[in-house]
Amino acid sequence: ERFLLHYNFPPFSTGEAKASRGVGRREIGHGNLAHRALKRMIPADYPYVVRVISDILESNGSSSMATVCAGTLALRDAGVPMKKPVSGIAMGLISENKGQNYAILSDILGDEDHLGDMDFKVTGTKDGITATQMDIKVDGLSYEILENALAQAKEGRMHILGKIMEAQPEVRPDLKPHAPRIETMTIGKEFIGAVIGPGGKIIQGIQEKTGAVITIEEEDGVGKIEISGTNKATIDAAIRSIKAIVAVPEIGEIYEGKISSIMPYGAFVEFMPGKDGLLHISEIDWKRLETVEQAGLKEGDTISVKLVDIDAKTGKFKLSHKVLLPKPEGYEEHPPRPERGPRSERGDRGPRQDRGDRGPRRERQD
Repeated sequence: ERFLLHYNFPPFSTGEAKASRGVGRREIGHGNLAHRALKRMIPADYPYVVRVISDILESNGSSSMATVCAGTLALRDAGVPMKKPVSGIAMGLISENKGQNYAILSDILGDEDHLGDMDFKVTGTKDGITATQMDIKVDGLSYEILENALAQAKEGRMHILGKIMEAQPEVRPDLKPHAPRIETMTIGKEFIGAVIGPGGKIIQGIQEKTGAVITIEEEDGVGKIEISGTNKATIDAAIRSIKAIVAVPEIGEIYEGKISSIMPYGAFVEFMPGKDGLLHISEIDWKRLETVEQAGLKEGDTISVKLVDIDAKTGKFKLSHKVLLPKPEGYEEHPPRPERGPRSERGDRGPRQDRGDRGPRRERQD
């Protein structure tokens, strides 16, 4: 089972004073009804096992229908992408003269359930029924009574569903931050060794630092990584550490870097682990700076930079901070320095002059 629903109906919920023992037929029946009502609305490809626990604290009506409605609210609030919200209502029947005179009751209480001739529970979405359960104390029901009961139940379900949607218009877009979760990611085959490290040192260090559990294996020519943790912060920290190892700098991407050193012509920024780029003094701000310190930057500062170019020959990274800042009004680009033209031709100098025979070399006199 990938969807579990536990329905707890302690004795005190009905005013009884007795020991809580094993699960009785009431809990099994009511819990199974709520389970059937919600189960089909969980997507078949949802990767997690979902468990809903319904603790009934007081009961003078249909606690199973309360479980369905509260279960819908809980699942949507938890971030489980239900196909459609589900609501439920308990119907009752009071009849006499073998069903000739009857009254259909909506949302019955305990006395009406005890004294009535029918306990009819219907759950469903706006488009149809997901589960039903009927207990009757009469010999049978006419088609007319059943038709009216279903129509009246639909009216009640739609009213309750409207209240649910009014209180909770949208499903939470993601699981709650404290919810346990599993994330998967793929990396290039060539990075598997870098993530594992010598003797598993790197991957063990990430697990120790973040608290996540990480498994990695090669599958179809790529590295498949599965990261599980008790909350979102743990998962995110592990993913950041892995991405920092396998990431390839991309032109146009924005990074949060740390200034590692300052030079007269600019600053070197470590924008990825082990990767430094030059933030030239002309790329710090739109205004002209005489020194890097004039911009208020110093070693160890954090700064946002954009990778604007990678030198094809040397592989050096060129960074810019000013492109992330709004351009001042009236700003004019400084015209580029004119390039020098080709060197002027001096013409043909002709053959070298013949200086004649210089004669034998003179002996140097000591």
